Amino acid sequence: MDTWVPYLIVCGGLAVVLGALARPALHMRRGGAGGVPAAYGEAFRATSQAAYQEIRAEAERKTPADSPDLPFRRTR
Repeated sequence: MDTWVPYLIVCGGLAVVLGALARPALHMRRGGAGGVPAAYGEAFRATSQAAYQEIRAEAERKTPADSPDLPFRRTR
C-alpha cells in the first residue's frame, strides 16, 4: 500500500492542475479573451492582419451590382 501513495499524490496533483486550467480555457473559447488573439495577430502577423482588414473594409464598402451583360428585369 505504501508504494501507491506517491503515484496517487502525483495523479491527484495532475488532476488538480488540469482542472484549474480547464476553466479559463473554457472561458477563453467562449470569447472572454477576445482582445488577446487580435493583439497577437496584429503584432506577429502584420501583413496578414493588414490584408484581412483591407478585405473586410472592401467587403463593407462595396454594394453588389448587377452585371451589365444581364438582361434588364423590372423589379416591383
